[in-house]
Amino acid sequence: MERASEVLTVGELAQRIPVPAPGGQRVLLGIAGPPGAGKSTLAQRLRAAVGASAVVAPMDGYHLRNAVLRERGALARKGEPDTFDAAGFVADLRALREARVGEPVPWPLFDRAIDEPTEGGVLIRDERVVVVEGNYLLLTDAEAPGWAAVRGMLDACWYLDAPREVLTTRLLYRHVAGGRAPDAAKVKVADSDLRNADLIARTRARAEHVLTAHGTGYRFG
Repeated sequence: MERASEVLTVGELAQRIPVPAPGGQRVLLGIAGPPGAGKSTLAQRLRAAVGASAVVAPMDGYHLRNAVLRERGALARKGEPDTFDAAGFVADLRALREARVGEPVPWPLFDRAIDEPTEGGVLIRDERVVVVEGNYLLLTDAEAPGWAAVRGMLDACWYLDAPREVLTTRLLYRHVAGGRAPDAAKVKVADSDLRNADLIARTRARAEHVLTAHGTGYRFG
């Protein structure tokens, strides 16, 4: 059955984030969805709407390094589930889950300029709301080993969707802007990114809410 939906501003969405419980623990909100859906943009907009008590913790910092992927013959597949350090991601989510507010937890980021992760890109310390965004937050181990534990670390997980043609256009632009030739970008999108999007689409029903961009706000269902 299709969920009833309403169009909300980002400020109204921020009010739907679970409230941190007393006792100094953080709330972890997941934003899942296919590559190119706009997860990073939504996460940053939510962080700004919540204010200084929120921080974004992207999954992208857990990309395996290019040298490792090259060694494994997996560089061309970069972005697929097995090209991430899923175990490290789960371990750091657990640290966020268990650490009290005020206890520092370093979090890696991904630098698109050098196409590599940067360790300790952000230090999460006093923030009470952590917006965790990434493609594979709702996978089962049957779909990709190592990812199933992620969902249990999150207080809630929303799914951001977008039409396939929008994903394609955004991903082509992203790869060309990152230095790929247009033909190589088309191959990457068709052979890897959209295949990942199909895998991720099967996790959509596991999210508490599904969002799509609608003007300056989001349809929330």
